[in-house]
Amino acid sequence: MLYRKMPKSGDELSILGFGCMRLPSKEDSSIDEERATRQVRDAIDQGVNYVDTAWPYHMGESEPFLGRALMGGYREKVNIATKLPSWLVETREDMDKFLNAQLEKLQTDRIEYYLAHSLVGDEWDRLEKLGIHEFFDEAKADGRIKYAGFSFHGKGSDFNHIVDSYEWDFCQIQYNYLDEEKQAGTAGLEYAASKGLAVMIMEPLRGGKLTHPVPPEVKDIWDRAPTRKTPAEWGLRWVWNHPEVTVVLSGMNEEAHIEENLRVADEAYPNSLTEQELQLVAQAEKKYRELMKVSCTGCLYCMPCTAGVNIPNCFEVYNDKYLSGKPEEADLHYVVQLSGIIYGGETGFASQCIQCGKCLKKCPQHIDIPAVLATVVEEMERDDLEQRVAKAKEMFKQV
Repeated sequence: MLYRKMPKSGDELSILGFGCMRLPSKEDSSIDEERATRQVRDAIDQGVNYVDTAWPYHMGESEPFLGRALMGGYREKVNIATKLPSWLVETREDMDKFLNAQLEKLQTDRIEYYLAHSLVGDEWDRLEKLGIHEFFDEAKADGRIKYAGFSFHGKGSDFNHIVDSYEWDFCQIQYNYLDEEKQAGTAGLEYAASKGLAVMIMEPLRGGKLTHPVPPEVKDIWDRAPTRKTPAEWGLRWVWNHPEVTVVLSGMNEEAHIEENLRVADEAYPNSLTEQELQLVAQAEKKYRELMKVSCTGCLYCMPCTAGVNIPNCFEVYNDKYLSGKPEEADLHYVVQLSGIIYGGETGFASQCIQCGKCLKKCPQHIDIPAVLATVVEEMERDDLEQRVAKAKEMFKQV
């Protein structure tokens, strides 16, 4: 296992972190605790020292599971990362309430890496007014947390502002070879690193969408490599090639995937990919773009929408439905991302489009946005949208 240092403290962290959002499950969707415990402990035995969870993962069962899985001496071997459920916070007191509950769930007196979960610009501004600076300062001072950070899913234009708004120790961003210009992107990665933040990466394989199923056209590109690598290795190695990256989180739930990721994490030095290999990744990225239903780059030029449609998110989930081969998962993501459930904000469904056409003049990709949104409505909303929203609300309720 390779390790990289946290810039501000010098702490050495395994470059591979174990993500506990997609643990193996039983038929009733509950965590297969025996198998998941075995997986987590095996990864720790092979050098993983960073384990990531959050309040809503697995319907609120991920944190209690992890507390049990780390018994028997494993707690002392790892750094725990978990997250303040920002969208549920209404008062300064709520912040302490959630943190103390998480300490109890995790059966620990400290959380090494504590994040404000899934920030966007407006949400951070709201939390600042509620006193989150004071909360982090006090939690660090009294030892309940060691380092303060945030995870980010917002606009790139908001990222630097959040980085500069508090004395953060680390941040967590979505990053892979399809997302260089989405959310924080490469610019955000480099900016955070320049400010001395450790950068943890989520979705390095886009939730598995870069590994299964692999479109034949992309497989042909990988097959041209002089040294063969699996699609997962290509994706992980590309992220680890960036020296600004500290930890890459993988939601591992298959033993074979865990072993593969551990193997790659023994070899993935920064700046180790050759120019030829980087060109192959660029070709694969280009081919994925060609295969996508919508050639949206997430530039946000079309936003804000007069009718409140979250156009980039609608297109992203629609594309994922065809690239991933997981239509049911895409249906869930569509409801969760566009319903406003997490942030308590306004909905952004494609069906809100009023066909005003204002977005057409703004799109640099010349996408017929209203026409594509109509297709998204037909394929992603259907007649059971209300029932799916209700189910998602139950999933993300306060637990």
